[in-house]
Amino acid sequence: MSDKFERHRQPWKSDELQKLHRLAAKGMAVRAIAKALNRSEESVKDRAKLDGLKIAKLH
Repeated sequence: MSDKFERHRQPWKSDELQKLHRLAAKGMAVRAIAKALNRSEESVKDRAKLDGLKIAKLH
């Protein structure tokens, strides 16, 4: 796989959380949000679940 996440297991910063909430509210897909935040899809899904966000499951 060519996608490498150098930020493995890095804590979420407040600006990243705000962006996550904003993008989820716009109805963006998990993949698009992950790319925008430079995080894995799993990381985005896990954080959204913790925060009680609904994210579109579009691919």
